[in-house]
Amino acid sequence: MWLELGRVSNLPTVWSNALAGAVLAGASWSFDPALALFAALTLCYLGGMYLNDACDAEIDARERADRPIPRGDVDRLSVALLGAAMLVVASLLLFLCNAATGYAGLALIAAILGYDWWHKRIGWSPLLMGACRLLTYLVAALALGGALNDPLVWGALGLACHVVGLTYAARQEVYDRLGAVWPLGVMVIPVVIMLAAMLTGPAPSLLALCLWLVYLCWGGWCLSRLHRRGPGDVPRAVVGLIAAISLFDATLMAAMNAVLPALLGILAFVATLALQRLTSGT
Repeated sequence: MWLELGRVSNLPTVWSNALAGAVLAGASWSFDPALALFAALTLCYLGGMYLNDACDAEIDARERADRPIPRGDVDRLSVALLGAAMLVVASLLLFLCNAATGYAGLALIAAILGYDWWHKRIGWSPLLMGACRLLTYLVAALALGGALNDPLVWGALGLACHVVGLTYAARQEVYDRLGAVWPLGVMVIPVVIMLAAMLTGPAPSLLALCLWLVYLCWGGWCLSRLHRRGPGDVPRAVVGLIAAISLFDATLMAAMNAVLPALLGILAFVATLALQRLTSGT
């Protein structure tokens, strides 16, 4: 139940975000701040997911009665309090890194809370979800002493566009109207940013090129499922696009010739897909 509430199958994508943000910013690795960073981002993700279910309890009772709160496995208040406690601890850990990281962490938590509260109420809520992942890059860079340079900023923008696109795509009912073209359009941006990263990186990377092609093929396969919309296609497409977050991270890290972090990004992609078989990613 607790794993289901936290949608833990998607956690590897948060960890690959942290790796990519640090690599793109040219950060230096040391154990204590890195441990605090990964612990804090894990708590931010889990706390956000718990509060998401707490905020959606009434809607889930009508539309998703199989979620833990409507099922009666746990009460709404307990979930909300636990989620809030996680965010408070995450904030404290980020301030222990340094003040700039702490303030960036507060911005991340504000985006998380904004999405949890408004995502069923406003049409542009996917922008808030994109902001959450964008800020994850920035928090990782600041926590480990990296620079807010061009590769980091462009990478964060590409990540945000990927997340905005998959979030909007999940909300589409059909693909035969103009409104449904927009998710496909925004997801072109990370493809272009990855290509630019390869062309402007330290040196040509065969690994980066291969990962870029895998991202294209995997993303195209997922979006084709959204278009077809057969039984089970939409949830499979959405969780596939969530896993592809780590492919994006891995491609950018490979473009920077950070081979080991890129391989860890690939591992995060595979781990996300494997964990999604055990507990739902949505």
